Amino acid sequence: MASKMEFVEFVAEQLSKAGDIRFKSMFGEYGIYCNDKFFGMVCDDMFFIKITKKVLEEFPDIPKKSPYPGAKEYLYIEDLDDREFMCRIAVLTCENLPQPRKKIGRASCRERV
Repeated sequence: MASKMEFVEFVAEQLSKAGDIRFKSMFGEYGIYCNDKFFGMVCDDMFFIKITKKVLEEFPDIPKKSPYPGAKEYLYIEDLDDREFMCRIAVLTCENLPQPRKKIGRASCRERV
C-alpha cells in the first residue's frame, strides 16, 4: 500500500525545524532528506529513520522495524505528534551520517574516458 501524500506532508512539516526538509517519491513510497542527506523514509504511512550508533546510544528504546520486506531495519518513529523529539532525532541522525557523494553527470563521465 502506497503512503498518502497528506501523511508525507505531515511528517515533513513536523521535521521542518530540523533543517531543509524535502521528500522524494521512490517506488510508490517516499525518501526523506534533511539538508540533502537521505536519512529516513515513509512506507505504508509509517515513518522510519536510519540507524546510527549515536542515536541508539541516546534513544535505546526506539523500536526497530523493516520498512518493507527484505529491507534492513530502521528506527520506527511512532510518536509523530512530538515535533521536538522528531527534530532532535533527525538532527542527531544527520550529524552522524556521511556527507552525500557528489553526483557525476554523464558529460563528466565521458570526459574522463
